[in-house]
Amino acid sequence: MSKPISTDTYYFPEIREKGCVYVDKTAYFHKLLTGANSRFFLARPRRFGKSMMLSTFHAIFDGRRELFEDLAIAKTDWQWETWPVMHFDLSRPASAVSAEEFGKNFPNEVERVIVSAGGTFDHGKTPSVNFGNAIDELSAANHGRGVVVLIDEYDDPVARLLHKPDEAVKVREMLAGFYGQLKPRTEKLRFLMITGVSKFTKMSVFSALSNLVDLSFKDDYATMLGYTEAELDEYFDEPMHLHAECLGLEYGAYREELKRWFNGYRFGKYSSATVYNPVSIGNNMYEPKPEFEPYWATTGKSAMLMNFLERDEYLAQDLENIPNVSEKEFDVVDIRSLRTVPMLYQTGYLTIDQYNPRSRLYSLRVPDEEVREDLSSLTAAVIAKKDTNWVAALGGRLLDARWPEFFAGLKSLYAGLPYGSTEASVHEYSYERVLLTLMQSQGMRCRAEDRQANGQADVVAEHPCGIYIFELKVGESAAAALEQVRRKGYDAPYRADERPIWLVGLNFDRETRQLVDTRTEQLMKE
Repeated sequence: MSKPISTDTYYFPEIREKGCVYVDKTAYFHKLLTGANSRFFLARPRRFGKSMMLSTFHAIFDGRRELFEDLAIAKTDWQWETWPVMHFDLSRPASAVSAEEFGKNFPNEVERVIVSAGGTFDHGKTPSVNFGNAIDELSAANHGRGVVVLIDEYDDPVARLLHKPDEAVKVREMLAGFYGQLKPRTEKLRFLMITGVSKFTKMSVFSALSNLVDLSFKDDYATMLGYTEAELDEYFDEPMHLHAECLGLEYGAYREELKRWFNGYRFGKYSSATVYNPVSIGNNMYEPKPEFEPYWATTGKSAMLMNFLERDEYLAQDLENIPNVSEKEFDVVDIRSLRTVPMLYQTGYLTIDQYNPRSRLYSLRVPDEEVREDLSSLTAAVIAKKDTNWVAALGGRLLDARWPEFFAGLKSLYAGLPYGSTEASVHEYSYERVLLTLMQSQGMRCRAEDRQANGQADVVAEHPCGIYIFELKVGESAAAALEQVRRKGYDAPYRADERPIWLVGLNFDRETRQLVDTRTEQLMKE
């Protein structure tokens, strides 16, 4: 019988004490702990195992060998000694909505960590000075062997205020003195691991620690967080079979769908290995349901993301294939001049597709179906100048075949498209791309330019509620669009399907590019 799967904690000691599934990553950790370097930085999207990793390091340096029985590190010659550990979680005070509020909350977090590690906190001194003094104090108490510093979500206080650049800069300046305490004390650090979502190159941690090893694109650690296919086989075999049965899928087909939904993140520069999102796997396996549920997308979007999704940039860029991206673009250099594509990468909506060592350029893509659905919802909301609830409601009208209401909303969506000086750049995308975005936001499997024997349908979208075949016309009529679908038999490949088949014709005005004429009919099956 398989072990229970925990979905409410990512704290290593609790996971092990409860006997829950723990995907063993300690071979990677042992390699880091015993290598030539000891100061590291790792960027990964939210909810990807960073906190679990740091709590595991904490337990290792606490000498809690009993928690590691049967894990890889327990089979090595690691010496289970205890070390003073300062383990910061900067998402705790980062709930602040202003620099002033962060300034009030931050000292409490620093005091909590220092006291927990066995140090003293002087309320008459700043958090930064207390941090530096604690390193000195704890290292001396440890006979000069040094201390362990773990910093989780180092960038969260700044990232939460990126929509207020002046406030974000103030918080960055507050943290400058804190991270600056590390520079003159590197010889007192037995081990340092800093994690976050973004790499803010102007954060003082990077200038203070010029020898900080960035693991974010290292092939040797590309699968250190997230789950590989082999790890799914080893740790989730029984739950996956139960889920396949619940979905009514043959196991091979189930694994293909699972991979389409949740596996696609690539973190290696040269290695093409991809990993599954751990949060989504855990939640889908915990309580199998007759569907794949997008848990990562529902665990909270990056607070600043919606403020940087520019309509024109979206419409002019195919997010499924973004070529010629330099590594420098992955870093956040200027808080006041953020760009959409790097922001989408940092927040986990894009991942590496390929790397060309000759040009030293990357191509990016959307990782998987779960992320594609959420990104499409965000995109449609930005285009329509609405929120994601409006987009979901519009999609619901389509699935319920409430056509008059759906077409009214669709017209509103197209009305939000830019017009005028930008029209040349969005012409190619202003029809099909917007429709595809809306369909994908509802979890539909979509195909644009669906090639068939007698031609190609503009857009075909499949969902358990039905199959929708769209034909788009410019300056003609919706009736002419439906006539083309019938005449060329675009529905032929789907006639044996038990789901309802809807033919949808849309016509756009040639001058304004707005949706002006719509028509639909349900295919009657024999």
